[in-house]
Amino acid sequence: MVTTEGMEEEEKWLAEGIAAIQHNAFYMSRALDSDNLREALKYSALLLSELRTSKLSPHKYYDLYMRAFDELRKLEMFFREEDRHGCSVIDLYELVQHAGNILPRLYLLCTVGSVYIKSKEAPAKDILKDLVEMCRGIQHPTRGLFLRSYLAQISRDKLPDLGSEYEGEGDTVMDAVDFVLQNFTEMNKLWVRMQHNGPVRLKEKLEKERSELRDLVGKNLHVLSQIEGVDLEMYKDVVLPRVLEQVVNCKDEIAQYYLMDCIIQVFPDEYHLQTLETLLGACPQLQPAVDVKTVLSRLMERLSNYADSSPEVLPDFLQVEAFAKLSSAIGKVIEAQVDMPVVGAISLFVSLLTFTLRVHPDRLDYVDQVLGACVKKLSSKAKLEDSKATKQVVTLLSAPLEKYTDIVTVLTLSNYPRVMDHLDAGTNKIMATIIIESIMKNDTCVSTADKVEVLFELIKGLIKDLDETATDELDEEDFKEEQNSVARLLHMLYNDEPEEMLKIICTVRKHIMAGGPNRLTFTVPPLAFSALKLVRRLQGQDGDMAGEEVPATPKKIFQLLNEIIEALSSVPASELALRLYLQCAEAANDCELEPIAYEFFTQAFVLYEEEVADSKAQVTAIHLIIGTLQKMTVFGVENRDTLTHKATGYSAKLLKKPDQCRAVYACSHLFWVDDQDGIKDGERVLLCLKRSLRIANAAQQQANVTRGSSGPVTLFVEILNKYLYFFEKGNPQVTPAAIQSLIELIKTEMQSDATTPDTASDAFFSSTLRYIQFQKQKGGLMGEKYSPIKV
Repeated sequence: MVTTEGMEEEEKWLAEGIAAIQHNAFYMSRALDSDNLREALKYSALLLSELRTSKLSPHKYYDLYMRAFDELRKLEMFFREEDRHGCSVIDLYELVQHAGNILPRLYLLCTVGSVYIKSKEAPAKDILKDLVEMCRGIQHPTRGLFLRSYLAQISRDKLPDLGSEYEGEGDTVMDAVDFVLQNFTEMNKLWVRMQHNGPVRLKEKLEKERSELRDLVGKNLHVLSQIEGVDLEMYKDVVLPRVLEQVVNCKDEIAQYYLMDCIIQVFPDEYHLQTLETLLGACPQLQPAVDVKTVLSRLMERLSNYADSSPEVLPDFLQVEAFAKLSSAIGKVIEAQVDMPVVGAISLFVSLLTFTLRVHPDRLDYVDQVLGACVKKLSSKAKLEDSKATKQVVTLLSAPLEKYTDIVTVLTLSNYPRVMDHLDAGTNKIMATIIIESIMKNDTCVSTADKVEVLFELIKGLIKDLDETATDELDEEDFKEEQNSVARLLHMLYNDEPEEMLKIICTVRKHIMAGGPNRLTFTVPPLAFSALKLVRRLQGQDGDMAGEEVPATPKKIFQLLNEIIEALSSVPASELALRLYLQCAEAANDCELEPIAYEFFTQAFVLYEEEVADSKAQVTAIHLIIGTLQKMTVFGVENRDTLTHKATGYSAKLLKKPDQCRAVYACSHLFWVDDQDGIKDGERVLLCLKRSLRIANAAQQQANVTRGSSGPVTLFVEILNKYLYFFEKGNPQVTPAAIQSLIELIKTEMQSDATTPDTASDAFFSSTLRYIQFQKQKGGLMGEKYSPIKV
């Protein structure tokens, strides 16, 4: 680690170097102004001698180099003007080689060399070759790198390139390529040698310094990519093999990683595609510590972007078998790097899958192949324990869902569930939730039993316990949310063909019944309603049809429904089961299946008797039973009487008197149904109403005894409204006299001192009286009916 004292020393050395450069630059400028070549060379050599220091870090050395570079620009301009210094460029080229120290001599030689090439008095290739060879005189890594960087800088616009003024007369593009490659090779050797330029304890500092200088080496590759004459053929036969040879042979992980990344970034996508085999062939030969997965990921990303931006090149991807080559290369890299962590291998598969989905979305066999390779890699471990690797697997599995937006496509991938099997229970749930969210978001319908089977295999983390963790250990809110998502999913399983829909229902039933009692309250209702929806579609088909397969008939589905709802007894969830039985009874009624409807009512009453103990639940249940029974049209007299008798009996046995009263007057509707001929039993309606009146009276007296006041008259007003309803419907047993006496009773009760004043009850009664008055004033038949009633 660099100490503060060391940093201060370095700043001091830099300041001294800059001061010396400025001092000599002053005298050099004065010599240039007076056209004094000898003095200019003397002070420029002194100025450049400051670059011989070994005391500065690359970062500080760069500051010093840039000061000298600016002065060399002035000197180069002076060298170009022969009439000022009176010396030919050939003589000047010889003259600067007499400088005392090698580093200033080579900087001056490069500067004059630039002018020499521009003068065209000698072939560019000869001068460039001479310069690149002469620079071998500096073998100190930092000084050598900056010197060669200067050479690259001053020569980049003077290379004998295609269409360049320096091409011709023996100078070819090949000469330019040879020069840049040679300079690159030498610079890379110097850069690699830097790691040996200090003690092992300073390894981290040296690596940091090397990293700061990497762009000097990479600049050569950038120059290569800018040479117009480097076409695909030359790149394939010369440039890439020579660059890769240098990359592989340097055996340095920092250099190999950076240069591979450089190759991918600076050369055109088309070249990468056509030389994929060569480029990928180098990957397994890299050092084990090189981050090959990032290199390959970036290559695949570039190729994917290329395919996206130019759809017309897609046939080229197939022609060069890009997927097969990338897949093979990844396999070789994983095989070669035995210590590669699982997360590294999976991230490579993620990149390959992303590439496949972007370039070959129609090739599901490629997608499945990638997943299969992942399964093979994971097969050595039972379950993934590395959280980073797990995240990568989730990314891998999520990619096809995002691309295809259709779970049905994903369900055809045979290796998809095999990858999921390697996830731990918690992550399996997360993945299952992602799958369900994808289905809901894209409104995808899963329409065959086989696909449903595969789907439920994928989401098994939500529909049953995958490990020993009991569901009661889970957070209750999380568990509810998970199960509600499964319930929503069940509504997305649908087929227009009744036989296939029945198979889907049976498949779902098989899976959810294995999920334990805690889940049934969430999953049974949507399944039951899916089955009921199918029953409605099959309405009228009550017989058994011939055929090898047992067809989907209402009877068969009702049997299935009975078994499904019975499963709720293990929870227990009696109130839910009762509601479902009543729904089934109503559906059986619509299918005109009296025995089945009666059986469902029987089950509902059994549950009411044996399981529903809570008084509030009993009130809700009896009203549901009464409401459903009222709508039934399928029952014969005997069955209807039995069920009606039961309902009225249970109504009168409710715990609280007000509840009894309301349930009994609700039962009056069972004996008078408008849209049914034959069910208009006025006497029994009146019996129910009178009975509810007696119960209301008893409730008032009970309240009087216990509280000292009889409470509000709400119940009486409610009964009055029932009287008016049946009066209007034409029940001969409900007479104006009965209504009149009830009105008088309510008025008397309201005036009684024992009655508790209640504004709501008063408003209710006043509204009822206004209604009677309105009907009287309306005239016509209804007005005549109401005329005897006095309000």
